[in-house]
Amino acid sequence: MRDVAIVGVGLLKFGRFPEKYVHELAAEAVLLACKDAGVGVKDLQLLVSGNLHQANAMVGQRILHTIGQTGIPVVNVANACATGSTAVREAYMAVASGAYDLAVGVGSEQMGKMGLLGGRGDDPYGRTLPSEGFVGSGTMPAVFGQMGVEHMRKYGTTFEQFAKVAYKNHKHSVHNPNAQYQKEFPLEEIMNDRMISWPNTLKMCCPTGDGAGAVIVAPAEKARKYTSQPIHIAANVLTSDPWQERDLAMFDVNTLTRNAAKQAYEEAGIGPEDLDVVELHDCFATAEMLHYENLQLCPDGEAGPRTDAGDFALGGRIPVNASGGLLSRGHPLGATGPCGITEIVWQLRGQSGGRQVEGAKVGLAHVIGLGSACTISILKK
Repeated sequence: MRDVAIVGVGLLKFGRFPEKYVHELAAEAVLLACKDAGVGVKDLQLLVSGNLHQANAMVGQRILHTIGQTGIPVVNVANACATGSTAVREAYMAVASGAYDLAVGVGSEQMGKMGLLGGRGDDPYGRTLPSEGFVGSGTMPAVFGQMGVEHMRKYGTTFEQFAKVAYKNHKHSVHNPNAQYQKEFPLEEIMNDRMISWPNTLKMCCPTGDGAGAVIVAPAEKARKYTSQPIHIAANVLTSDPWQERDLAMFDVNTLTRNAAKQAYEEAGIGPEDLDVVELHDCFATAEMLHYENLQLCPDGEAGPRTDAGDFALGGRIPVNASGGLLSRGHPLGATGPCGITEIVWQLRGQSGGRQVEGAKVGLAHVIGLGSACTISILKK
């Protein structure tokens, strides 16, 4: 397997774009990444498109219909919230294997106002399964609310500590022109906002929306042909849920991330103490708190006190979600993975403006798709 570097990234401002088709958003992101890498569409040898809700529309082929049908292989992937990061991983694996020298992974989603991301789902036998009423609720706010309450019971974590996660991320967002919402809120306003699913209030939940992001990869030895600042992929890991008895009663949002983190640190030859900046999957404030521990950014049970101490804020020990995270950027599912990777690339290049982590040399991007997948990328200058 060859060493691989990121040579171009492209990201749209997340928001609501009802006047556009999802493949048009994805095409814009690919063109931005091409411009960043100094290449043309004709130079790309493989396109991997990640999209969840419009997956049956063959989004990858429609992207090429828009930017240029060069006849290259196109692969469409869907992997829950890890859809876009899985697309980037497939591009990475294709280049690492030696099959291609320039590949793009693009993630896109057009969600509009989709609501609670749950409620009813399809079963492979044609029945319709309700996610309400069997054991509590299967909607995402409820699932991550349950996990937050479990953390409270086990470690004494407080509602205010969870709210401080959202306060931090919204404060970071004012420096991110690509975030869907760029506004700081007082802690009291976050805590007193409308309760969605205890302990997450409205401002502790990520918004839905539309968006796209793209990442172009090349062999590390050829990367400087495209950019003066190649960002090396030290590790790229994909895991799925192992079977556990507890899954019969309650979703487990922790184990697949813990397994991925262990593999990623071993693959990169580093530990969590070597990280300078992290973009992790904060679909809810409770989720971010859990992932501090899942990614070994602090010992189990210390996420609350370390949040109080400001360890994960800009200027802290390991800044997390300097972009404002999903809580501010929004969470168009397929676009989320490439967005986190792009944010780390910009940090390592020193291109993050007011949210820049000074001297950042090593970063981690993390995404989970509940019950489906976890991806972790460790990037180095």
